[in-house]
Amino acid sequence: MSRIASTLQQRKAQGRKALIPYVMAGFPYPDVTPELMHALVQGGADIIELGVPFSDPMADGPVIQQAGEKALTFGIGLSQVLDMVRTFRQTDATTPVVLMGYANPVERYELKHGASRFAQDAAAAGVDGVLIVDYPPEECEAFAATLKANRLDLIFLLAPTSTDERMAQVGRVASGYVYYVALKGVTGAGHLDTDAVQAMLPRIRQHVQTPVGVGFGIRDAATACAVGKTADAVVIGSRLIQLIEHQPRPQVAPAAAAFLQGIRQALDTLAS
Repeated sequence: MSRIASTLQQRKAQGRKALIPYVMAGFPYPDVTPELMHALVQGGADIIELGVPFSDPMADGPVIQQAGEKALTFGIGLSQVLDMVRTFRQTDATTPVVLMGYANPVERYELKHGASRFAQDAAAAGVDGVLIVDYPPEECEAFAATLKANRLDLIFLLAPTSTDERMAQVGRVASGYVYYVALKGVTGAGHLDTDAVQAMLPRIRQHVQTPVGVGFGIRDAATACAVGKTADAVVIGSRLIQLIEHQPRPQVAPAAAAFLQGIRQALDTLAS
């Protein structure tokens, strides 16, 4: 069983919802990420999604786009992201880490280092799962097999517009968890309709056996709890990015931990 599956199984057994924060690697300072990841764990994170900077992030709204652009100006690429995970793993061997990004950096990495090297190197660095936004399930069978051979989970997005056929496709190949995008549009956009989320998740579970995390539009404890009533995990990204964007370097980790603690405490009121 993967670290992701084990963590989510433990939370379910405890009657608790998993909390999954997203941060952009190398943002807002190029050397802050491992420290920030530890702070997220201290704040109550169960799994960490670590964004891989990319110049054309089509699914991301302005907040995460700008974070990625800033990280790119610091020279942060996939190799540096793997180094950050290695550093984090020196003192945390248990918290699952998911890389979230786009196909281009992965394909460039393999052109430079060799076929299948991304999966091998990610696993060696301590990565547990991968979410590639622009790899649909029907077009990445070989990639999925390579990840599986290296004991990495492959996580997919589902959206309000996903058909039953697409859900079934995802259900056949996904592992770890499925990420349900609660809003139509990009990250950080629009108003979250929690009633629509609660109505959608039973339909997803007809096709998907893995736990379901919900993200996009979760900004505070109230929306986290509303989503957590139905979801297995709550993902929060844009609001966290906004919070740390203008913090002085010494305050980035403490500010993130304090924010996440509030979300964690609220989610734990849902414990059954």
